[in-house]
Amino acid sequence: MNTVLAVGPYSDSDAAALRDAFAAVQVADLAALRDLPAEERAGVRAMAFCGHEALDGAAMDLLPGLEVIANYGVGYDAIDIDAATARGIVVTNTPDVLNDDVADLVVALLLAEARRIVPAEAWLRAGHWAEGGEFPLARKLTGRRVGILGLGRIGREIAARLAAFKCEIHYFSRQPKQAPGWVWHDSPLALAEAVQDLVVSTVGGEQTRGLVDAQVIAALGSDGVIVNISRGSVIDEEALIAALEQGRLRGAGLDVFRGEPRVDPRLVALGNVVLLPHVGSATVETRAAMGALQRQNLRAVLEGRPAVTPVNRL
Repeated sequence: MNTVLAVGPYSDSDAAALRDAFAAVQVADLAALRDLPAEERAGVRAMAFCGHEALDGAAMDLLPGLEVIANYGVGYDAIDIDAATARGIVVTNTPDVLNDDVADLVVALLLAEARRIVPAEAWLRAGHWAEGGEFPLARKLTGRRVGILGLGRIGREIAARLAAFKCEIHYFSRQPKQAPGWVWHDSPLALAEAVQDLVVSTVGGEQTRGLVDAQVIAALGSDGVIVNISRGSVIDEEALIAALEQGRLRGAGLDVFRGEPRVDPRLVALGNVVLLPHVGSATVETRAAMGALQRQNLRAVLEGRPAVTPVNRL
């Protein structure tokens, strides 16, 4: 087995780049590891990981010589970091290169929901405009009070864009951060009580599971909008659906879901949500940059140098 094993649904271009750079062998998923002969698995020093499967200690133990797991993406909640650290495995991700795309998408989702872009287009395509029908009035985004749940790299880019829309920016993080007049709140609930719209941009994983609960959703009120580009697990999806169905929340823009790629049919049936198939970083330019950074991390560790963007410290 070659030194580098690529796991997951890579694009043709990224798979080719991994082959060219490392003669990497690709397998479809983690389950395929068990089908590889033990002597082949023993030769693997590096894993290029793409996807959202749970990568736990048992999967890592199938590759006893593994030194690095290079994740394709900024979110690494699918990887058991403690298990990797205990085994001396470096874990890396691809931060920063996707910040702009994800922040742009947040603005697009807020605008799409406020201005009712999707139903307005459907109205036109159905011929209602030509028949003389006026599409119902939409709402304004400029000047809204917007809360950013998680003021990390992406959260800051989101806030900067919305500030350009003359929005009043509030945020929640564990501690106050240096920010240009943005207002810190010490809990998600306090944040929701202070704003009209809520953007979820925190990390995924057990530590944030259900962080946006029924109480937080209720605090936004019937004029509120929620946008989530983090992980579906961060929001209590049952509470969100109930609030949307009952008109206790005006709308939502969702790029991530609890059971993705399967989306709850109740969400699909709603007319006050904009639903996207987890495309926050899905541009040609950003995916190329993510792949390049993943390969930089692989090469650094394999050559005995520190990883470029490590998640854990050994």
